[in-house]
Amino acid sequence: MENNSQLQRGLKNRHIQLIAMGGAIGTGLFLGSAQVIQSAGPSIILGYAIGGLIAFLIMRQLGEMIVHEPVAGSFSHFANKYWGRFPGFLAGWNYWILYVLVAMTELTAVAKYINYWWPAIPAWTSVLFFFIVITLVNLGNVKFYGESEFWLSIVKVTAVVSMIVFGLYLLITADVNSTASFTNLWSHGGFFPNGFEGLFYMLAFLMFAFGGIELIGMAAAEAEDPEKTIPKAINQVVFRILIFYIGSLTILLSLVPWDQLDLGGLDKSPFVMIFSQLGIDWAAHLLNFIILTAALSVYNSGMYANSRMLFGLAKQGNAPKMFLKVNKSGVPIPAVLFSALLIFGCVLLNYFVPEDALGHLMYVVVGALVLNWAMISLTHLKFKQAMNKLGQVTKFPALWSPIGNALVLIFILMVLYIMWTQGFKESVMMIPIWIVVMFLLYKSLNKAK
Repeated sequence: MENNSQLQRGLKNRHIQLIAMGGAIGTGLFLGSAQVIQSAGPSIILGYAIGGLIAFLIMRQLGEMIVHEPVAGSFSHFANKYWGRFPGFLAGWNYWILYVLVAMTELTAVAKYINYWWPAIPAWTSVLFFFIVITLVNLGNVKFYGESEFWLSIVKVTAVVSMIVFGLYLLITADVNSTASFTNLWSHGGFFPNGFEGLFYMLAFLMFAFGGIELIGMAAAEAEDPEKTIPKAINQVVFRILIFYIGSLTILLSLVPWDQLDLGGLDKSPFVMIFSQLGIDWAAHLLNFIILTAALSVYNSGMYANSRMLFGLAKQGNAPKMFLKVNKSGVPIPAVLFSALLIFGCVLLNYFVPEDALGHLMYVVVGALVLNWAMISLTHLKFKQAMNKLGQVTKFPALWSPIGNALVLIFILMVLYIMWTQGFKESVMMIPIWIVVMFLLYKSLNKAK
């Protein structure tokens, strides 16, 4: 172990592209949401377009900062530098705990997908096996992580593209008696079958599909040519995600009228229903494999993001200096191991406690995710103020700032309102409690120095 605190720029353009893309294409897209489709109908397509625009604004705000200064710790570093010590502390530790919980959730999901094939295997053994594999991947050279995430993301992307192409083929070759038609998007109660209200109350749930977009900020410090690769990834990936989400849902809701979708378990997933049109009995198995890789991809990226955020926090003085240590390959081993130690709690949860216990942790995840996006946008405003004072022109300016920032923050307030009225009060209430806890911890740690 070496004390020099330097990460290595081992991530190539193709790695950055797929890391950015893979971070936002998770299990939510593949499984679909019966609740969202049944509430919004075909207008879910517009919902993803709105969500994609907000996600793009957030990514461009983050992108302007990381292209200007590609460092470890990403927005936590910027919050610390341009806003203050406590905002940097809060942004960093909030992101770290968020991805510990996300990793634990994805690991639990992985066990369910394994049980689909082998019900007799205890959940904790699947969790332990994949915990060891992904931890070893993250302990290796950053290129190992880049390659593993590249191929896991390729599986997800290929699956969606194949589904869109096959769906288009079914629509083009549909005979007169077939129910498959683009008219399904407006002929079953209209595009807004439950009015705009049906879509409005689903916007909060749609936005969580874009959780993970900020992951590209973690990879900036290890990108080979951040000034070139980061803008390219941000500009291209959001449009690709919109094509994947909007494209796949447009095809899906054209093939099968929204009010005839009987969604439930894995075997009733929208994607399985489409593959089943080919008469493939193993469609559910194919989908199960794809969702398994999606969950592993999110978990893999989560552990990577955790270790780099911890490394960044140590650089700021907001985490112990031991997390600055890297090996000869530039991997922050103590940061990876400490993050892994907490994620290991998932193995214990799956051994000792019923799986639904993890559901309570998701309340914290939801709140932490909203806080994360708000802090990126607010930090960007502080960053812009500092750049204007210094008279510096940035190379990758955010869209419509500061109006874009205002749009993001108004949207986040709207999401909080929806969560409050739609049964997620605990998540909203957790946010101020969490900020107070973090502030008290920050004060006590700084007194000890």
